[in-house]
Amino acid sequence: MSFTLADFDYNLPPELIAQAPLPRRSASRLLAVAGSVCRDGRMVDLPLHLKPGDLLVMNDSRVMHARLLGRKASGGQVEVLVERILSADEVLAQIRASKSPQPGGRLRLEDVLDVEVVGREGEFYRLRFAGDALQLVERHGRLPLPPYIERLAEENDETRYQTVFARNTGSVAAPTAGLHFDTELLEAVRLRGVDLAHVTLHVGAGTFQPVRVEDLGRHRMHTERYAIPQETVDAIATTRRRGGRVIAVGTTALRALESAATDAGLKVGAGETAIFITPGFRFRIADALLTNFHLPRSTLLMLVSAFAGYDEIRIAYKHAIAARYRFFSYGDAMLLARKGSS
Repeated sequence: MSFTLADFDYNLPPELIAQAPLPRRSASRLLAVAGSVCRDGRMVDLPLHLKPGDLLVMNDSRVMHARLLGRKASGGQVEVLVERILSADEVLAQIRASKSPQPGGRLRLEDVLDVEVVGREGEFYRLRFAGDALQLVERHGRLPLPPYIERLAEENDETRYQTVFARNTGSVAAPTAGLHFDTELLEAVRLRGVDLAHVTLHVGAGTFQPVRVEDLGRHRMHTERYAIPQETVDAIATTRRRGGRVIAVGTTALRALESAATDAGLKVGAGETAIFITPGFRFRIADALLTNFHLPRSTLLMLVSAFAGYDEIRIAYKHAIAARYRFFSYGDAMLLARKGSS
C-alpha cells in the first residue's frame, strides 16, 4: 500500500494536548497495544508487561537551554534556537527575525552575549560565541518547550522536561517516552529481572518540522547525531541469546538503534542519521516500543504506524481519544508490539 501525508491525519480535541506534567512521572496512563487489541493501564503497571530477560534501551540525551532571545545591531528582535554545538565556540541555530541576519552581523542575546553570524547553512545559521558555546548557552539560555505547549518554561520544567537518566547534553527537545520513569519505576523494572541500557540521540529542531509534501518520498529529515556504546551492543546480544525482547524507550532510541543496524549486527560508535521510517520499513533491532502519542501528519506518527501497523495505530489513537488520554510531550504513553513479532 502506498501512503500519502493525508493518510496520517486525525482530529485531536485541543484540550487533550497536555500543557503541564502530572505531579508524579509514573502517574501517566499506559495504553498497551498488541495488534488491534488495546488495554488501558498505568505506567506503574509497566513491569507487568515485561518479562525477566527483557532489555529496555533508553536515550540518555539531555535537553540544552537552547532558546535565547535578543536583538540585532539594528535593534530588531530575534529568537535563536540552537540546533547543535559545532565546536568549542560555534553552534548551528535557527533564527526567527523580521529580516534575516546577514553574515558578519552581530546579535546581542539575553542582554549578556555578543554573538557573530558567521554564515548561512540552508535554513540554519552558523553562530560564533565569545567563549565556550555550550557553557554560555546552558548558563544564559532558556529551556525550549515544544510549540504546542502554550506557556513559557517554568521552574518545574527544568527537572520535569528532562529524564531522570539524562547525562549527555545536546538535545533541543526531550526524549519524551523517558519522562514517565522515576527512580521507583526504574527499580521496579530491575526487580522484574529486566536490564537497562542506553544510547544517545541528540534530538534536533527537525522533530517539530512539519511534513509539507503529500508525496512522502520527497520529504527530507534533518540529520541528528547519535552514539551506540559497546555495552549496549553487548546487552542486546545477551538479550537475544536468552530469548528476551529489546524494547526501545521512545522513537529517538528506536531511530538510533535502527540507524546503527547492519546485516552483521549493531554497529558501535557515533554517527549521523536522517532515517525516515514509514510503513514498509524492515526493523532489525527493536521488538517493542514505549512511546507517547504523536502529532497528526508527523514523521513520528508514520514511524509508529510502520512499527505496530497502520490500521492498528488508527484503532489505538481512536481508542485513546475516546478514553481521553493526554497527548504529546507531557502526555500519556503507549506500549507497542512490533507487527509480526510474537
